[in-house]
Amino acid sequence: MGRTASHATGGALVEPLPHGAGPGREAVTARERAAAYFALTKPRIIELLLITTVPPMIVAADGWPSLWLVLATLTGGALAAGGANAINCYVDRDIDQVMPRTRKRPLPSHKVEPRNALVFGVVLGVAAFVFLYLTVNLISAALASAALLFYVFVYTIGLKRSTPQNIVIGGAAGAFPALVGWSAVTGRVDPPALALFAIVFYWTPPHFWALAMRYEKEYAAAGVPMMPVVYGRAETAKHILLYSLLLFAICLVFFAVGRMGMIYLVAAIALNSIFVALAVRLWRRPERDVAWSLFRYSIYFLALLFGAMAADRLITL
Repeated sequence: MGRTASHATGGALVEPLPHGAGPGREAVTARERAAAYFALTKPRIIELLLITTVPPMIVAADGWPSLWLVLATLTGGALAAGGANAINCYVDRDIDQVMPRTRKRPLPSHKVEPRNALVFGVVLGVAAFVFLYLTVNLISAALASAALLFYVFVYTIGLKRSTPQNIVIGGAAGAFPALVGWSAVTGRVDPPALALFAIVFYWTPPHFWALAMRYEKEYAAAGVPMMPVVYGRAETAKHILLYSLLLFAICLVFFAVGRMGMIYLVAAIALNSIFVALAVRLWRRPERDVAWSLFRYSIYFLALLFGAMAADRLITL
């Protein structure tokens, strides 16, 4: 914390250090600090999570739900995801310090104190539950909180540093927004919601393993047993292909249980065919640049697939 008064050291007058300043640190302005707290929430990840919230609401409502319900659900979901990400930054601050791609995050760059980041994350998580409970319903609030707790305790603390299956199990946290969106409209979790959950669940390993192949050396240096680090690129590429095929199948399952139309079916077949083709290419050439191509496509895949299911329900009905 910053000092409020000057003090003498060896007879010389030393000016007080601004908040966040110190040996090896630079002074942080209020604007920079606000931006740092915002960065703790990992907004780009939140964007992806919110993409999987609204289309399930549209499918569940057989059309547009009320604007207020959508805004309330998105706000509560963003608070929960932001809280989970902030706590993740607190727990993983030692890893982030080692890996070049994460060194500029708020904690390694000393723009936010670790304790403050933890408190910030907890406050966001509590606010998310209260807000969703008051504005949406109890089950949506409970599911959002379950996602936060799962991400922090099961994935970040329990699995990430202990097993190469970390993202397979822990990735379930990222599938909860589909359940939150569905339950916000219906007040329950139905079979179509579980199929949506499964889509994101099976999408997560190939998406993240492709990223891990790109940054294999960094994960190895940080001691994180991602699959490419433990089993190598060839084995990882094989698993990516297998999960891509499972993802294809689950997307077709949702066509049936979600009573979707031809717009979704055509989009699902086309998007998954490209996904599998890229996975086959990676299986044949398990190289970083090929993995990066798959990773980038996987982001568009999820957005386009969920967008297609929303368009299908709106246009068909």
